[in-house]
Amino acid sequence: MAPRLSPPALPDFPWDSLAPYKARASAHPGGLVDLSVGTPVDPTPAVVRDALVAAADAPGYPLTVGTADVRAAICEWFARRRGVSGLQPEAVLPTIGSKELVAWLPTFLGLGAGDLVGIPAVAYPTYDIGARLAGATSVVAQSLTSLGPLTAATTPKLLWLNSPGNPNGQVLGVAHLRKVVEWAREHDVVVASDECYAELDWRDGQLGTTTPSVLHPEVCDGDHRGLLAVYSLSKQSNLAGYRAAFVAGDPEIIGSVLEVRKHAGMIMPTPVQHAMAAALRDDAHVDAQRAAYGRRRERLLAAVTAAGLRVDHSEAGLYLWATREEDCWTTVSALADLGILVAPGSFYGAAGGQHVRIALTATDERIAAACSRLAPAS
Repeated sequence: MAPRLSPPALPDFPWDSLAPYKARASAHPGGLVDLSVGTPVDPTPAVVRDALVAAADAPGYPLTVGTADVRAAICEWFARRRGVSGLQPEAVLPTIGSKELVAWLPTFLGLGAGDLVGIPAVAYPTYDIGARLAGATSVVAQSLTSLGPLTAATTPKLLWLNSPGNPNGQVLGVAHLRKVVEWAREHDVVVASDECYAELDWRDGQLGTTTPSVLHPEVCDGDHRGLLAVYSLSKQSNLAGYRAAFVAGDPEIIGSVLEVRKHAGMIMPTPVQHAMAAALRDDAHVDAQRAAYGRRRERLLAAVTAAGLRVDHSEAGLYLWATREEDCWTTVSALADLGILVAPGSFYGAAGGQHVRIALTATDERIAAACSRLAPAS
């Protein structure tokens, strides 16, 4: 008799439900324009590929903590690009992409049954999945007051922030972040800030060159206790296939996460560590990629708006958060008839039920095709 197994109860993988719409969009005479998943399509920069090849002879086991060089590169990047100085190597840790860190962080922190994880009202689904994998429960924290009167049983142990937001591109300013940090410290809550789109901020005249980090001194006064920032190079450097990311912040929490990862064998391959260090030290390719996305965004934003959709937030990141004030699946269906595949907002929570997420991650030719198809009939 086979053993009785009880794996975690997880929802159906949401992207599977898009299959019939993808099939319909693919039947368009001009072919599919896939603006749904948001996977990079531009080449991985030569400086990164060269670093990967140079480190390809790697017969020994990699270091879970990361090489001294990659940890130094992460610290340098935070100081140069995010205005966060003073990070020490023990406060940073490479991860195998950011999604696995998001999914397993509640488990790393020892959360379980009866514990709460606060997530945004419109949120990347993996925040909830991570809570479920740990046996904890996610609760929408649209604002700090939305959590209601707090007791030991109703205070989340972990609070996720996402700025710029996925899917809506919303940026949380310094004042907002500072208020969250103050609240979290008052209630002994760990704050994890998913900042993976920080280099793709389309606003002008804001703090530094990118979206503010929860680790910035204007947010936390240089005190990183209870704070984590998560970052991925998938978007800024077209490294989704490399699984190159990292987490930084409170060195005590980082140390605890490291110990679990050592036991679990969660190790970034040595060549990828070298490639990530090279990517973090090269700003030119990031600026070029940002400019490419900026051009695509400008064209697509104009076309989407002219087609009668309203774009909300979307001041940063790789998506347009658009609505026709109807059920999101109705919009998905209408765009599929034009050969354009987008993501329904319901993937990101009930609050997204009337929006769709339109990705900028397509070639210039496919973006042009989408814009042509969205143009109102003359």
